[in-house]
Amino acid sequence: MRAIRFAGARQVELIDRPWPEVPAGEVLLRVRRTALCGSDGKLWHKGAAHTPGHEIFGTVDQPGHDLHGQRSVVYIPVHCGVCAQCLAGQTHTCERESTLVGWNRDGGYGQALSVPEQCLLPVPDDIPDDLAPLLLDTIGTATHALRLVRPLLRDLASMRVLVTGAGPVGLGGLIALQDMGATDVHVADPRPHRGALAESMGARLHPVGDRSRRFDLVLESSGNLAARDQGLEVVAAQGVMLWVGENDEPWTVHESKPVRRKDFFLVRSFYFPKGDHAANIALLRRHRERYARLVDHVFDMAEMPQEFARFMAGERIKPLMRGGE
Repeated sequence: MRAIRFAGARQVELIDRPWPEVPAGEVLLRVRRTALCGSDGKLWHKGAAHTPGHEIFGTVDQPGHDLHGQRSVVYIPVHCGVCAQCLAGQTHTCERESTLVGWNRDGGYGQALSVPEQCLLPVPDDIPDDLAPLLLDTIGTATHALRLVRPLLRDLASMRVLVTGAGPVGLGGLIALQDMGATDVHVADPRPHRGALAESMGARLHPVGDRSRRFDLVLESSGNLAARDQGLEVVAAQGVMLWVGENDEPWTVHESKPVRRKDFFLVRSFYFPKGDHAANIALLRRHRERYARLVDHVFDMAEMPQEFARFMAGERIKPLMRGGE
């Protein structure tokens, strides 16, 4: 089958490789769409021994299996189902498993992959192929983070919110915040076209790095260390600094006066529990047209070398690779 190889040093190659072996408890998924994600930039630079891609939508191709033909997105954390976290419904923070589809086992930048049955989340027929991958990071990750801190917040309609980073997670967070009742949402991003998109969706633009105003909630979705520092300073007393963006570099917290002399919450959120899936589908249905604005290009697998480079250069918001189904 055809697949994408990240060779390191920003080299992306289209290769031929054997079709996946499918062990017991797993099924073959024919890839229909895989969304590009900025976190794959790590593998773009360093290379990967496996096939990357973790925002995957496809169709089960396992004749004779109960799930054959099911449209599904892939829930990336493999989980044990019996530890305390899993039994509490927190499948994304399983205490026994550390396997993530597309990160340390083959993912969706290819024609097909083997997927554990537990990692298949069904997608209703009314959700189009080009929106299905948004149920994962863009909706799942962003919205879980906001649900996590919701008990710490007052009425969102009366709160000032800052989103740092107008990428897919930041814009997904903007839509979810507005769905929850937020009306005063500010967005900071150094790329003018991303800021313009956020503004057209009802946000107010905030200058990158500006520390002159205070915010009841800061959603840090960029992974930029300077944005994290900014968030710690501009979050208001009794406010919430919500850390979602990822960065492999060490982050040193500088205990400046604006950080030290207030009570506030610093919350880290990772991915989402499987139990959120139905609510995430409902959110996508309510705002289908708005989420569709984030998908700005769909391309064939052979175009991945140049398209991934364009994505990493910030020219795209949420491009999707066709799996060649």
